[in-house]
Amino acid sequence: MTGIFKANNPSNNFLLLVYGIILKLPLFLNPRLPQLQSSDGPLYSSAIIWMMGAFAQFPLIFSFIIFLLQYVQAISFNKVVNDQRMLQKPNYLTGMAYLLITSMFADWFSLSAALISCSFLIWVLSKLCLLHNNNNAKTTIYNIGFAIGIAALFYYPAIIFTLLFIFGIAIIRPFRLNEWLIGLLGIATIFYFYASWIFLSGQWNTFIFPVVNISKPVFQQTNWAVGAIVLVLLTMLMGFYFIQNNMLRHVVQTRKSWQLIYLYLLVAALVPFINATETFTSWILVAVPVSLVTGSAFFNPDKKWFPSIIHWAMVFISIAVGYFVH
Repeated sequence: MTGIFKANNPSNNFLLLVYGIILKLPLFLNPRLPQLQSSDGPLYSSAIIWMMGAFAQFPLIFSFIIFLLQYVQAISFNKVVNDQRMLQKPNYLTGMAYLLITSMFADWFSLSAALISCSFLIWVLSKLCLLHNNNNAKTTIYNIGFAIGIAALFYYPAIIFTLLFIFGIAIIRPFRLNEWLIGLLGIATIFYFYASWIFLSGQWNTFIFPVVNISKPVFQQTNWAVGAIVLVLLTMLMGFYFIQNNMLRHVVQTRKSWQLIYLYLLVAALVPFINATETFTSWILVAVPVSLVTGSAFFNPDKKWFPSIIHWAMVFISIAVGYFVH
């Protein structure tokens, strides 16, 4: 399977769809209704309350939304990786790894605000990667900030990705204070619109501002989840090894894109510590950069049997989690 997606064949978009359907069949066999959490933003909470009223008797609707989101995210992020030439040759292994990793944890089989915010943050990452040769970047920078603001209104802890913007633009472009302010203005704009709506709708006196708590996330998972984490971490270590070995072969811009990936990984790893819950839901933000590192582990080894063993071990865990863990 890794050999198929190692090729840069346009038909792999369809094959990735089939691959995802097979992996995520439990989504449709055992559909779940979404559960609201304290960290969910108003856009997500309002949408879910409306959808629960309209589609509570048809939980498959939520399964289709989850699959569509994850498939589009896989294709979109894979395109970013190929466009930035982050691996030696264009391939579909990153998209494959994303669909595979998001199938390995039971909490990721439910619709969540964190999953929706992933779509906006992948877009933010793609635009940051393109800023290096943009001579008129102010509009793009404003839109990046605006997208982070929207992500935060879906999922409050996503506001920490302001750090991705601040440090990311410092990596990609020379320091220009006006560009930094424009990006921060973009983030503030969406909250200005939200505050205006609260005021005009007469909810200002009853509105409760979200509380930010920094705490250690509680990890209450099955042995299958622990095994999945260990396998993913070992695969990542192998991926990091190949990435560092090949780093000097990349052009400067590709190296900067890799720095953005590492920065994204660091920021995403901080999210579960904000308003921590007992679920694994918030960790799905980490799946984006992890899929690229895992894709490197699938792409680089000379011996084909090694990535194949890792791949099928991950598939085995995905099947076990999808069918036997509830």
